[in-house]
Amino acid sequence: MPRRRPGALRVHPWADRRRYRPASRIPGLSSRTSAAIARIELQNRYLGPGSVTAAFVEYRRFLRRPGRYLYLPEPDCPCCDPTEARDTLEYALRRLRHSARAEFSRLVTRLDEEFYRRTLPDPRPCRWPGAFNGWWYHRLYER
Repeated sequence: MPRRRPGALRVHPWADRRRYRPASRIPGLSSRTSAAIARIELQNRYLGPGSVTAAFVEYRRFLRRPGRYLYLPEPDCPCCDPTEARDTLEYALRRLRHSARAEFSRLVTRLDEEFYRRTLPDPRPCRWPGAFNGWWYHRLYER
């Protein structure tokens, strides 16, 4: 009977590249904060793997559009609405521990300042009474 190679005995199941997919990372975050985000994505039913990174990228892409004011291309498309992405980011921020929250909050705050600068206050702020209404729901952007 042939002897097995020593390397074949030490291989862990997570080392198989076909099954293991590294979590996508948000640029500018430490690996510790990225791991904390990945941990809360696994623990919560609302979030899926990579959903916080996808929401961050979607929110940032929306804010990088040219022009002085923000315009939404299709008014009935919920996937293009930046408030959905901002809701996901807020959900993640509320569940992170203090040090990870502070680091992630710095990145989100930069994007929020841009959103706030390029939108106007809503004169009718209460659209959905009783629902969670973040400040981003109280801003007007062209629909």
